[in-house]
Amino acid sequence: MGKKPFFGGAPNMGNLMKEAQKMQAKMTKMQDELDNMLFTGSSGGEMVTVILNGKGILQKIDLSPEAVDPDDVDMLQDLIVAAFNDANNKVEEYSKNQMSQMTGGMSIPGLF
Repeated sequence: MGKKPFFGGAPNMGNLMKEAQKMQAKMTKMQDELDNMLFTGSSGGEMVTVILNGKGILQKIDLSPEAVDPDDVDMLQDLIVAAFNDANNKVEEYSKNQMSQMTGGMSIPGLF
């Protein structure tokens, strides 16, 4: 009689590779969808609104006339930063949620 394998019942490597390929395809599809999505952030009661794509790249900025005070440029700069950060947080949160759904809640280092 031959000896039993040390890792008795070890998973089939071919099946593992197929599952890894499926996961990679799902991740690529998710990233493509994310890249085409738009996320809106605002600040100052929507005096400043920015739109980012899923890559976090600024697509548009809207300023209400009340936000543009030549005597208070610092406030406008702060509002723009806050609106950008608001939109960017939405991009990150959406990405994390999508990744969590794909991995079944498992945290995989280096993936978001």
